Amino acid sequence: MNRREFTRALTGAGALMAELQTAQGAEQANQSVANAPYKNPKLPIPRRVADLLSRMTLEEKVEQISGGFHHGGVIDPTGKYNDQNYLNALRQMRGISTQIVPAHDRAVLRNAIQRYQIEKTRLGIPALFIGEGLHGFMENGSTSFPQAIGLASTWDPDLIHQVFTVVAEEASAVGVKQLFAPVVHIGREPRWGRVGESLGEDPYLISRMGVAAVSAFQGGKAFPVSKHHTLATLKHFVGYGQPEGGRNDAPRNCAERVLREAFFPAYKACVQEGHVASIMAAYNEIQGGVPCHINHWLLTRVLREEWGFDGYVTSDGGALEMLVNFHHIAEDNAGAARMALAAGVDFDLSNGAVYKTLVDEVKAGRVAEKQVDGAAGKILAAKFRAGVFDDPYVDPDYAQRITSSKPHRDLALKAAQKTIILLKNEGNLLPLDVKKLKTIAVIGPNASAVHLGAYSRQPAHEVSILDGIRKRVGPGVKVLFEEGCDISSAQQGWTAWYQNKVDLPDPATQPAKIKAATEAARKADVAILILGGNESTCREAWNDKHLGDRDSLDLLGAQNKLVKSVLATGKPTVVFLINGRPLSINYVAEHVPAILEGWYIGQEGGTAAANVLFGDVNPGGKLPITFPRAVGEVPDYYNHKPSLHRPYLFQKPGPLFPFGWGLSYTTFKFSNLKLSKPQIGLEGEASVSVDVTNTGSREGDEVAQMYIRDRVSSITRPVKELKGFERVTLKPGETKTVHFKLTPAELGFYNINMDWVVESGMFDIMVGPNSAETTSVPLQVTAA
Repeated sequence: MNRREFTRALTGAGALMAELQTAQGAEQANQSVANAPYKNPKLPIPRRVADLLSRMTLEEKVEQISGGFHHGGVIDPTGKYNDQNYLNALRQMRGISTQIVPAHDRAVLRNAIQRYQIEKTRLGIPALFIGEGLHGFMENGSTSFPQAIGLASTWDPDLIHQVFTVVAEEASAVGVKQLFAPVVHIGREPRWGRVGESLGEDPYLISRMGVAAVSAFQGGKAFPVSKHHTLATLKHFVGYGQPEGGRNDAPRNCAERVLREAFFPAYKACVQEGHVASIMAAYNEIQGGVPCHINHWLLTRVLREEWGFDGYVTSDGGALEMLVNFHHIAEDNAGAARMALAAGVDFDLSNGAVYKTLVDEVKAGRVAEKQVDGAAGKILAAKFRAGVFDDPYVDPDYAQRITSSKPHRDLALKAAQKTIILLKNEGNLLPLDVKKLKTIAVIGPNASAVHLGAYSRQPAHEVSILDGIRKRVGPGVKVLFEEGCDISSAQQGWTAWYQNKVDLPDPATQPAKIKAATEAARKADVAILILGGNESTCREAWNDKHLGDRDSLDLLGAQNKLVKSVLATGKPTVVFLINGRPLSINYVAEHVPAILEGWYIGQEGGTAAANVLFGDVNPGGKLPITFPRAVGEVPDYYNHKPSLHRPYLFQKPGPLFPFGWGLSYTTFKFSNLKLSKPQIGLEGEASVSVDVTNTGSREGDEVAQMYIRDRVSSITRPVKELKGFERVTLKPGETKTVHFKLTPAELGFYNINMDWVVESGMFDIMVGPNSAETTSVPLQVTAA
């Protein structure tokens, strides 16, 4: 999601129609189908769906695919059915994600609505409550983990699985059985305000992280999901993460080969390996003018027929209306409904205004009812898969007990610590030795507030970097704080994501703040600057009054002036970045001795940052996206074609920080790179091994990264492609041999005829700590 936040928690509330019978009559009707096949949990889901569809009216089927709220009654927590209580419950549900409602009460509320659905409607069709789960369950009080691009920086699929298992548990505990996550589009455009929601720029990395997340949400491939899991929804399909000009919703018109080799792999892996239950179509167009929401080739031929996807496709929020008022490809809602349904969109994620027209369209003969049956059947199948027909209620006490529990907060801290990337550490300034410090200056616009990023809510517990440092150093060290400058006019914290009007700070107000910060630095033994961006400067641009894309990647406001002034004091200086996109921090990179990247590191970010700064934790994160030197270098992703190599006039060649980059407080050596065999056939396999040794004095993490390059090919190939990685923890002096496998899947590509092939020839197999520093061995692939 999307254009407007999806705060509705009900989907397919088919039984809650205005023309529904009274509660008493509905209860009697419900009893008449008590022994119907669709009520039998022992029958396979397709048979249950077919039986239920056969009993439904056209209007009821359309209700399943058009969402929205409808009138009716509900049982309140005291056990009494009451229409007014029901209406109050629906009003509360619409804004529940923005209210401070305890998990216990949210569970009671959803149980009440669910009880009405099942016990008091004609067919007893339950609701499927849906929420957001980008980096935590998006309701107040839930655990907030690092933003998606931060989680990608861990390069640790096992950790990702742990994180999203918790997200699923906190959501399912309050009755939410489907989450809009993970985001597996490729973030190749740092100007774009939603790049922080992505898992980076590389299809292989995103695929591994995406499959781990889907498996965590759903608990494996089996349906129905367990009591503690949810259905997952991949988004946004497809090409959304590299919009033209970096502008949200802009076209992504590229060759089919680019779609298949760069943009499709993560979705395909999540479909075929993860058996993901749902996919959300993207707002943008592809193929020179075909919006994804009406793209039959994309949603039916590729997704269902080629890949075997058997879940349902949802529109993005308001996207079907956009076919009329944004893309101008449909004259009215009815036209948009016909095109989207025919293309393969099963659910209208809005107020239902578009798909509600299908009742009249079917009656007029313009749409076949079997098309509606197909979409409604997929929504019903999702409800069976979610388990809400057979196990619809949740335990409010359990929900209250596990939401933001200590184990969940501990995991948020662990994830934050593994997210942090050491970009530079000249002279081994870090880690700081608290025993040698009497006064610390903590300076910067991001120091005192907690920044969580997009799709966040207020967690039950949070720690700013300023508070984390204060707690870590204790009363024996004096901590001076100055804001130093402003980034934007928006309020501090994640709520800035919603604020429409955002301005740059008044330059006249900044010198005084810089002066105060400089004086603090002068009094201190070390200065820690917390800089970057905030939720108002990198966010989803969902209309012309709520912008979030940028035409520059430079630090905003007076941040560079602040850095220069603090450096002029001669005091040791550290910069800790909090931001949602790669930044062109050229001055900082050249002059500041120590730099850490944290992205938005979640509710425990302050503790994590302090632990890294003072050496309790050795940072081991790696960049999942390239840091360009200037916005003019975009696109600057590492796996570019050979022809995209020539540097710009007056600009240093290469990125500021390459893909996969990340340092440590210890040192590592890669050696003994070997292939199990120097030559394989077109269908052959080989294993790759490399020794990674900790050559420093303390335990640390390194990520071994394997890249390949096809030296000569029938069409141009990237200069290198990530095809394997493993994060390892090594004690001082310890060596671990890391193994990778090379199969046709890693070596193949789409040839000039769009056939998937492995060609004979020489491949370079490269392994190292990042994409720019590798050693290689040759692999011969033969046709014989």
